[in-house]
Amino acid sequence: MGLQVNDAGFVVTDLIKAIVAQRDRLSEIDGAIGDGDHGVNMAKGFNLCAQALGTPTPGLKESLATLGNTLMAGIGGSMGPLYGTFFNEMADSLDGVTELDAPAFARMVRAGLDGVLDIGGAKPGDKTLLDTLVPAVEAFEAALAAGKPYKVALDDMTEAARQGRDSTVGMIARVGRASRLGERSRGVLDAGSASCCVILETMAGSVAPKVA
Repeated sequence: MGLQVNDAGFVVTDLIKAIVAQRDRLSEIDGAIGDGDHGVNMAKGFNLCAQALGTPTPGLKESLATLGNTLMAGIGGSMGPLYGTFFNEMADSLDGVTELDAPAFARMVRAGLDGVLDIGGAKPGDKTLLDTLVPAVEAFEAALAAGKPYKVALDDMTEAARQGRDSTVGMIARVGRASRLGERSRGVLDAGSASCCVILETMAGSVAPKVA
């Protein structure tokens, strides 16, 4: 018996704890070339989700949808719509799914990525969360295609997310407020990539102990 979708709401509660714990670090990263409020805004949105979820925590599909809708309503700027869409699309991918096996996880994160690509004007290399998300999703899919076990694919996803996050240091921001800085935006992490890495690391860390 694998990890059941109806029993996996803990993934979202783990995400809430992780983002709240990283609030100050994410805001510090953002402060280098942004408003310095990314962590504060993210923690606010995720805390609002914790209140909306209540107890006991619902299943993964409902919990992801609650998180997505809460972020849409509770975070200003571009991050609310981007992350709101990310989590809502992942929730929608679980329609009719009972077990969060490796193929279901792959479809889930791919749906989230596609949703972000659909609403945003950015692409990899623009110094955004896509520089974390795209390589991470592709690494998970490649691992499955190569016949690697679920846990190994999660490890590959996490490693690709970290490398993607770190790659933003050398990039010039092409979209958003930081794009006005031009060359001065080079040399620091992108805050969106950093928060996206926290999310993907946490999801992998939550799911891995529950799967074969």
